[in-house]
Amino acid sequence: MDDVTRIIHSARLIDAGAETPDAWIRIEAGRVAASGTGESWRSLGADEVVDASGAVLTPGFVDLHGHGGGGRAHEDGIEAIRVARAAHLAYGTTRAVISLVAGSPADLATRLGAIAELAEADASVLGAHLEGPFLDPAHRGAHDPALLLTPTPEAVAALIEAAHGSLVQVTLAPELPGGHDAIAQFAAAGVVVAVGHTDADVEATRRAFDAGATLLTHAFNAMPGLHHRAPGPVGAATGDPRVTLEVIADGVHLHPDVIRMLFAAAPGRIALVTDAMAAAGAADGTYRLGSLSVTVDAGVARLADGTIAGSTLTQDAALRTAVAAGVALPDAVAALTATPARTIGRPELGSLAVGAVADAVLLSSDLHVRRVFSGTV
Repeated sequence: MDDVTRIIHSARLIDAGAETPDAWIRIEAGRVAASGTGESWRSLGADEVVDASGAVLTPGFVDLHGHGGGGRAHEDGIEAIRVARAAHLAYGTTRAVISLVAGSPADLATRLGAIAELAEADASVLGAHLEGPFLDPAHRGAHDPALLLTPTPEAVAALIEAAHGSLVQVTLAPELPGGHDAIAQFAAAGVVVAVGHTDADVEATRRAFDAGATLLTHAFNAMPGLHHRAPGPVGAATGDPRVTLEVIADGVHLHPDVIRMLFAAAPGRIALVTDAMAAAGAADGTYRLGSLSVTVDAGVARLADGTIAGSTLTQDAALRTAVAAGVALPDAVAALTATPARTIGRPELGSLAVGAVADAVLLSSDLHVRRVFSGTV
């Protein structure tokens, strides 16, 4: 955050599900202090005045699910996470939850402790997301099967304790033995529980939501599909107003028509996430995702057997993909901002209303990032 008092004016503001032409905001002490339209900003003082004529202004993007970027994976430690955050910040992601793949209990405890330490020092780090180890082996995706576990009360409690209050999200297959009890245990500790990497049918998924799960990890991927007689986790999630659905809009994980259909089926409940691994914002090549080797070719990350292994997506690219698929721009922006912020209980983020944290992204008319502004916590 900087302490500069700033006015951004003459922008096409996209916020709170609406579009406001010729809009301005005034930023003071890292918060939105005033806003309006037209020339009324001219009576206010500021250290810096930014002319946003012809540009699109949105709240800063919030990523609930990403594993790295800038050539570094989150498992590589605090400095690697800082590198990854800088890489994604350049593309508009002002706040991020730090995702970890499945690991040994000891390794996960160490990594959770490091993320807790970093979150104390860096407000752009919202905490940790455990995508594993409590996953269905048959839907493990790019997670080492040797590191998957059953969610016992003791294992759950140990991970909660290791995170020192910084565990924001956990992905869990509810059909595992003890799965529904684990959901309730995590939820009682204030952790957002996501159904994912699962073989659950629609009924088991609904029971998971009743137990306290409120999120679906990367809809359609690593779970049963949507069949007209077996709607599966996606059918359960789209029908439950308590649930947010993650969508990876990279053109690989989901067809554009499916992206458009999900926005229509769950309006206001889609969170565009990256699920990015180390190669996001970096070159093709060979990388590590946890204990597994990943090859990135033409921007697509895969294991040796062809399994998709995360993405190289940035959130500005997800925005362009969603809009190109037919999603209205205000709805696509909300899926990067207000919806993920609300999902993890951070309503001061994802908005440019007066009083909100002044995280903002200035985009060209074709939705490429021109400048990123970071507010206070």
